Amino acid sequence: MSVQPVLHALRVHPVKSMAGCTPDSAVVEPWGLAGDRRWTLIDGTGKAVTQRQQPRLALARAEPRPDGGIRLHAPGLEPLAVDVPKADGTVVVDIFGTRIESVLAGHDTQDVHGWFSTYLGVEVRLVHLDDPATRRPVNPFYARPGETVSFADGFPLLVTTTASLDALNSLIAQGDHPDEGPLPMDRFRPNLVVAGTAPWAEDDWLRIAVGEVTFRVAKPCGRCVVTTTDQRTAERGKEPLRTLGRYRRFGGQLLFGQNLVPESTGTLRAGDPVTVLA
Repeated sequence: MSVQPVLHALRVHPVKSMAGCTPDSAVVEPWGLAGDRRWTLIDGTGKAVTQRQQPRLALARAEPRPDGGIRLHAPGLEPLAVDVPKADGTVVVDIFGTRIESVLAGHDTQDVHGWFSTYLGVEVRLVHLDDPATRRPVNPFYARPGETVSFADGFPLLVTTTASLDALNSLIAQGDHPDEGPLPMDRFRPNLVVAGTAPWAEDDWLRIAVGEVTFRVAKPCGRCVVTTTDQRTAERGKEPLRTLGRYRRFGGQLLFGQNLVPESTGTLRAGDPVTVLA
């Protein structure tokens, strides 16, 4: 008798590359989970700053507020509440080569840019994506007309499975750096974590339903150096990239998880059934 896969956990990351939260439920919007990656840091040239350059972002945390604002926490600093900024002007953000308009934070808040710059030791600014419905289209090679995304790496949502993580951890235990495992799921920063599948079952998914919401599987997720960053210490190792390079290398990318585009909207809840539609 087959087991019905279920939504094991939800994860929302209000500020790109910072620690997120695990709510019991979340609203799916056309561009991703409500509140997910609507904020990001940029450097002096407007380029997005992530854990790729600043692994210490893993130790900072943003709590979402009902009004869309956030409350920031970081080691050694007092917490700071940040309101959604007024859209009275925009700045250009370069996110992986795509330039989009966003709104600079801090008009009605104490120096949030200084707060982050003090923590990271470099000058950065915080920006907010004011209009996710129009600002940033999904890569047209994988998208349908009108599909947009937040400050996520490329797609509205990322799904992973507990069975694939268990399989990966088993491979790590047999490899050159077994002491680095087992790895927790937060290394992969997903939005949806599904339990009750076979390992790597998600490789074959084309469409899925999670509760009342349907999603199109756009493409597998190629992994980067962020996955080697311990999200509790900000220290970097070799895994999982070394093991993914041996067992999960496809077309020049190291794959774990699948990128999703919503086909509908609605509310997801932990424990929702997950049905493979195609």
